[in-house]
Amino acid sequence: MASYDYDIGIIGGGAAGLTVAAGAAQLGARTLLIEKEPALGGDCLHYGCVPSKTLIKTAHVYHQMQQAEKFGLPAVVPAAVDYSNVAARIQEVIAKIQVHDSVERFCKLGAQVEFGNPEFIDEYAVRLNGLTISAKQWLIATGSSPAKPRMESISKINYITNREVFSLEKLPRSMIVLGAGPIAMEMAQAFCRLGTPVQVIQRSGQILSKEDKDMADIVMAAMAEEGVEFFLNSTVIDATEKTGMKEITIERSDGTHRVLSAETVLLAQGRRPNVEGLGLEAIDLVLDRRGITVDNRMRTNHSHIYAAGDVNGGFQFTHTAGYEGGIVVSNAVFHLPRKADYTWMPWCTYTDPELASIGMNEKAAAGAGLAYKVWTEEFSGNDRALAEGSETGRLKMLLNEKEKVIGVQIAGPRAGDLISEWAVILGGGVKLSTVAGIVHPYPTLAEINKRVAGSLLSEKIFSGTVKKGLKFFFQLKGPVDKPCA
Repeated sequence: MASYDYDIGIIGGGAAGLTVAAGAAQLGARTLLIEKEPALGGDCLHYGCVPSKTLIKTAHVYHQMQQAEKFGLPAVVPAAVDYSNVAARIQEVIAKIQVHDSVERFCKLGAQVEFGNPEFIDEYAVRLNGLTISAKQWLIATGSSPAKPRMESISKINYITNREVFSLEKLPRSMIVLGAGPIAMEMAQAFCRLGTPVQVIQRSGQILSKEDKDMADIVMAAMAEEGVEFFLNSTVIDATEKTGMKEITIERSDGTHRVLSAETVLLAQGRRPNVEGLGLEAIDLVLDRRGITVDNRMRTNHSHIYAAGDVNGGFQFTHTAGYEGGIVVSNAVFHLPRKADYTWMPWCTYTDPELASIGMNEKAAAGAGLAYKVWTEEFSGNDRALAEGSETGRLKMLLNEKEKVIGVQIAGPRAGDLISEWAVILGGGVKLSTVAGIVHPYPTLAEINKRVAGSLLSEKIFSGTVKKGLKFFFQLKGPVDKPCA
């Protein structure tokens, strides 16, 4: 039997890698964790989820200060934002969370942590800092990076990505955002709220193109009302830089051209897997432009090598990476053939209003050729939303022919929290009749979940057939026919 230095080697200290490192080490496996960056935590902690949500909260507070009169308070004209203070707060939050993702913590759990750029020299060993290290099993969890510009001309100007945006020394005087995905929309709204004029360029006819257009349009309308300017159905055809200002020439769908100018250009046009420099070609690992190919147990074409998180080209969410890490632990350490199931994988874009989804939306259902019905509830009918002045938004529930829920989308206040209830409902196979009967505290936004379930059942309960039956069996007199005053 071959002898290896470690039971499992993990390349990448982000959500997936840390999940596996913690689980494997605590279960008694000799575990090696390798990270190329100076600190553990991955893109999410340093350049993604944590700094973006911190910035979004800061922008929200600043925006609320300017909305004081809306809540019956004296008008407030806050001073201009000093972005260096904002950036400092972002780093403070990262530092607090870094403690949980520290080398010391994982060492105490029993893992060995090394920093450097590993390269496979065969299926079981990597070269790291001049040493050859072997492991019986490997996990590649190297994440993703901002995709390169789609237009070569963009490469001629100095642009920023999510890796630079949170450490800017000052608030941009103006900003052009290339792309309209979740990162692009979150940053566009945040910087607009902080005082930066923002223009968004998008090739397609809607923002958040994976979402249903009616739901994405709710978000876009709210952002446009706050001042974000959108250029949809627009293609970048040229980019230049003059005296610190960037000029982007776009072609509209009608063939007309327009030149947009801004101090800062944020490139947010998708992600690419981090596979360069790992020596994957030398071991014939199967991959494509989306990432490393895996089966539903996260195994590559070499069954002892796994890939989890963004690098495998699936759902690019931190919570998905953590989930896939758990799948790896089950298969690699427990040797239980656990398979990933993404049927009820939720996600959320943290704009205001937020847009959260689980299961199929109308685009997905139509693409799959499924017949479906749509039930909706507006936040304008939710008392808590009205009390908070956050009545913009809608919940949309999709049912199949058997009246089973196949998906829910929520565009509205704290949609990410509200979709979590549906994650439990759908993941646990809870019936809509049970949801409709659950008592929620009043007034809460979560009542909208109960209400949409109740509206479906109400149509049946209060049907003409039921009323006729009750009248026949219990001699009910019927409704009052006296006109209302």
